[in-house]
Amino acid sequence: MTALKLYQAPQGAGDSFPPLPALCPAASQTRLRLRTLGLALGLSLATGLALSAPLQPAPAPALAQVAAQTTTVVDIVGRRVRIPAKVDHILLGEGRFLYALALMEGAEPLKRIVGWQGELAFADPNGWAAYQQLFPQITQIPLIGRTSEESVSAEKSVSTQPDIAIFGLGGHGPGRQSGLVQALEKAGVPVVFIDFRAQPVRNTAHSIRILGQAVQREAQANAYADFYEAHLQRVQSRVKNIPADQRPLVFAELLAGVWDGCCHTAGKGNVGEFIDAAGGVNIAAGKIPGAIGDLNQEALIAQDPAVYIATGSRPQGSRPMVRAGEGVSAAQLASSLRELTQRPGFEMLSAVRSGRAHGLWHNFYDAPTNILAIEAMAKWFYPERFADVDPQATMAEINQRFLPALPMQGAYWGDMAPRKAAP
Repeated sequence: MTALKLYQAPQGAGDSFPPLPALCPAASQTRLRLRTLGLALGLSLATGLALSAPLQPAPAPALAQVAAQTTTVVDIVGRRVRIPAKVDHILLGEGRFLYALALMEGAEPLKRIVGWQGELAFADPNGWAAYQQLFPQITQIPLIGRTSEESVSAEKSVSTQPDIAIFGLGGHGPGRQSGLVQALEKAGVPVVFIDFRAQPVRNTAHSIRILGQAVQREAQANAYADFYEAHLQRVQSRVKNIPADQRPLVFAELLAGVWDGCCHTAGKGNVGEFIDAAGGVNIAAGKIPGAIGDLNQEALIAQDPAVYIATGSRPQGSRPMVRAGEGVSAAQLASSLRELTQRPGFEMLSAVRSGRAHGLWHNFYDAPTNILAIEAMAKWFYPERFADVDPQATMAEINQRFLPALPMQGAYWGDMAPRKAAP
């Protein structure tokens, strides 16, 4: 476009119009008006063109500015992971990580989940049924596998196009050594590891804070982590000075009744950490390799624990097992525990004879709400010392503050029903 050129009189040259006779004053006035009109018209046109000229786009941000928009998270295994500026699509390596994500997602716990492992419906059928009733769209979330690490599909995982992936250290989903980690990272998807299973007491609060950073819910995550740590400290501070010989011997049978024979249990780590935190002595610690293993019934009877805990969550045909968790009544839990302790050999245990047999929701072993299990155990081990601690009140507060959309409603722990009096 040719620029508009305003007329300007030469400096010191008076006006630019040809001289008119001095004897004609009207001509002089006309000349002044014409010059004023010309300048005004020129300024008006110039201003109009300037205002109508297209705005130039702002320069693209420099690479350094883009990098500054991302954050770096150090995950539970010490890996430094760069998190994108915006996280709208989350891939979960275990469906049960919903227990953790829901603590910080408010009214829409499923909104950002684009894919997950398929073990939730199998491992927690009662919870799944309740979630499906509240959020029917839960069945539409793509599955990347079934109930084992071997079943996970790298192709399906990448096809969900997540902004970030959240994995655990092992169990039903992909672990640290999974080839899926490399496949996702090659596709530009950061992978963050958390842990509520291997070392839950040590790692739960830390993992919640990591998850909050990774999914950009730091305030909500920190609030729950602070809550968890305060409740854990209350328990641990009361038991830390109890001499070893005054602590009760405890045995926890995991998914009791599901397996043939006896007795699937936890050693060091997993549910064993709950027993330690609550001031008990886990009789399986040091007797089985790793966090999970089996203790034969003869060894159990020989140790004769003062407290017996059976975990359960899912039905297994007609086998007797503990019913606990979402939608289960206290009476159902108690009667199922009573039936379970009638298996051969259990009548010999002092814990069963004295009424110190208890039932517990199995999935506490992989959930950040495990503080409820720890508080329940503390009351079982030391009823007088923890008379003022109410796990039910703790659960009510968790529901009100952190789980408004997926509240925990049911008997997640309980005691054995008393024996029926003989007629």
